Amino acid sequence: MKRIVLRPGRERSVLLGHPWIFSGAVADGEAGPGETVEVVSSRGERLGYASFSPASQIRARMLSADADAPVPDDGLVAARVAAAVSARDWCEPGSKTRAVRLVNAESDFLPGVTVDFYAGWAVCQFTSAGAERWKDAVADALMDCVDGCLGVCERSDVDVRAREGLAIGGFSVMRGAEPPELLEISEGPCRFLVDVRTGHKTGFYLDQRAARAAVGRLSAGRTVLNCFSYTGGFGVSAALGGAAKVLNVDSSGAALALAKRNFALNGVDESAVEFVEDDVFVFLRRCRDASRRFGLIVLDPPKFADSKAAVMKASRGYKDINLLAMKLLEPGGILATFSCSGAMTRELFDRTLDSAAHDSKRKVVKIGETTQDFDHPVAFGFPEGLYLKGSILRVL
Repeated sequence: MKRIVLRPGRERSVLLGHPWIFSGAVADGEAGPGETVEVVSSRGERLGYASFSPASQIRARMLSADADAPVPDDGLVAARVAAAVSARDWCEPGSKTRAVRLVNAESDFLPGVTVDFYAGWAVCQFTSAGAERWKDAVADALMDCVDGCLGVCERSDVDVRAREGLAIGGFSVMRGAEPPELLEISEGPCRFLVDVRTGHKTGFYLDQRAARAAVGRLSAGRTVLNCFSYTGGFGVSAALGGAAKVLNVDSSGAALALAKRNFALNGVDESAVEFVEDDVFVFLRRCRDASRRFGLIVLDPPKFADSKAAVMKASRGYKDINLLAMKLLEPGGILATFSCSGAMTRELFDRTLDSAAHDSKRKVVKIGETTQDFDHPVAFGFPEGLYLKGSILRVL
């Protein structure tokens, strides 16, 4: 087996449980894409095994940080898939409309492997060279251990694959049956149609389950503005929570078309919902100029920063959009605001919101925080796994 040798002192992060080894930490050693290598300290101590990625700045991802563990194989991958699936038995295991993240990459000790389950179909994304090498073992394990699994599909259309030297593809069926055009899932009282072929991520934002429920609880009697609405997740929850009206804004006509179907699926009166295809920043400024007011605003934008280098520019974007929203809320209004940028820490997000509150000249109090739901665990030693941050604010 090939080995990589780390530079002096660079074994510390591995010993603390961090799964990534960056290119600058490697003193010597090469291997093929996804090949399993032995990881050795500068003093010659075996630290464990990792998947190698010659094209990536993350040169290796730890598969095992146990110096005495056997060499990882298909059996280890299958066992970790089974363990991850077993840990999700709380999420309506018998429901035919179940929706849950089954494998959360590094935090389920399968670096680069993400698996979401929608009403019978497991949808996988393999975003590292090692994950690509193990994907057949993952697919076989899912068919074996997931009750009611009708098929396993792959979404290889994520840009991060290019950083690993992997081809960016599309949708394909790896095992079992072809899924229908849209899958129906349930989430509490809400029902949603999911496009697993071309929808965002693997089709739906499962990580916002808890936040959608919180918005539903706070929406009764309010006029709700759902920004970056995608297929209407927050809006449907607000409507079923008793919102007087829900206005959904997104730049994608296709997403809004599916959102309309989701509101209809949930029996929401057409007169209580509106859809606007527009740039959210432009729309909010237009609302400001027209002195419009809302009782609750949801800001769930796409990732503004995908690296530490971009985080300060991103923080300006977050401040701008939250400042606009604060000015549009009626007294006592609620702002549910989120960041899914992993490089944006909770502390920086809070400072950004504090700055926006100061410039809005409104009194703002935080009444709650949200993060990714239970099926998106975060392994200790891997802070990057905690990427989703939400704050629920009351503007006085």
